[in-house]
Amino acid sequence: MNITMLSTGEEVLHGDIVDSNAAWFSQRCFDAGVGVCRRVTVGDELQALSEEMLSLSRKSDVVIVNGGLGPTEDDLSAAAAAMAANVGLVLSEAWLEEMREKYRRLQREMPETNLKQAMLPDGARVIDNPVGTACGFHLKLNQADFYFTPGVPSEFFRMVDDLILPEVLAHPAAANRVVRGCHRFYTFGLSESGISERLRDVNLPDQVDIGYRSYLPFIEVKIFADLESPQFPALRDEVASRLGDNVLSVNQPLIAAIGERLDHYGLSVSVAEQFTAGQVTAQLHDNEVTSQYVIQSWFLKPKLDESLADADPLAAALAMATASREKTGADIGLSTGANVDGYVAVALATVQGEFGILVRQRRKRNLSDQRLVVATLVLDILRRYLNDLPLCGEYESLSVEGEVLLPREGSQTSDADSTQD
Repeated sequence: MNITMLSTGEEVLHGDIVDSNAAWFSQRCFDAGVGVCRRVTVGDELQALSEEMLSLSRKSDVVIVNGGLGPTEDDLSAAAAAMAANVGLVLSEAWLEEMREKYRRLQREMPETNLKQAMLPDGARVIDNPVGTACGFHLKLNQADFYFTPGVPSEFFRMVDDLILPEVLAHPAAANRVVRGCHRFYTFGLSESGISERLRDVNLPDQVDIGYRSYLPFIEVKIFADLESPQFPALRDEVASRLGDNVLSVNQPLIAAIGERLDHYGLSVSVAEQFTAGQVTAQLHDNEVTSQYVIQSWFLKPKLDESLADADPLAAALAMATASREKTGADIGLSTGANVDGYVAVALATVQGEFGILVRQRRKRNLSDQRLVVATLVLDILRRYLNDLPLCGEYESLSVEGEVLLPREGSQTSDADSTQD
């Protein structure tokens, strides 16, 4: 089935806003087993829009046109559709009354400019918009079914879920669709080429694909397959085995996986940050579960005092993690030290002892990205501790320049259950 999404608007074309609607719609279609084949963006120019619609009408089964249904002069989708279909615009009395009723409920008078939103190509079918004033509409053009939708995300989402996607799935061209799911491994520390090499000779069954999504600091490894297939568990387990403990989490972000472990053990956390400038704390507070277990955080100035310039950065980070834990009574203390000539120390302190590593980033990155990588490293160490894994992992983009493990006297195990006093 050939589905195309046509996004309109100068602000989308020139990057003033991110086209999140297109990404959302593509994901919705993929989950339903009908992938989007093409995405096109055209600015607010009547002739260009009309010509693009005509072109798409000859090679698509379904076209979703998003945006351009507002009351202003640069909202041109309806006029472009009428031009492409060689028909006129006619007033939808039913939608005009619906708009007036919406304004009456708000105890406001409808502006005359909104009349434009009830002017639709002759022969178009109205698609209800219970949220806003711009109706959607359906129009058949050559071989394609066109669905015109507003650009406001809440209105677009509602329209797609309530009517458009069910109609798309009932389209004759969707009869042979294969419903595939997506199983996601969130990885950290490996490069995309390194992951590809590990998975190079994995034997994939028919209608199964492996894809990658790289965005700092993670690489998602995605298996596209029928998740109910009897072959899927063995494939999933093989991929997981080859990726090893560089898999941070499965089908959920890292911070959600950490939240499950903290909640399971009932462990509290305190944080002291220098180089990361609050990024570790921010990520912990962004999750509803992990935020419940953060007792306190300290943000220290990112540079060392001159009097401490010769101090051992690993020892300083270990001391920070220990102090943050002991001063608050937390079960776990985390710290990130200062950046000293490109080297940053991070540490974890528990009732069993302290662990710290000194790292240097091998790639040149801006400061914000450097902080993000180090913050993720700290959270990965926390994850490893909570899952009883080796605390220092394999990190292709980081050079580990030093490592310290200081077990407390009498400590027998690193299992997270034993961290509770």
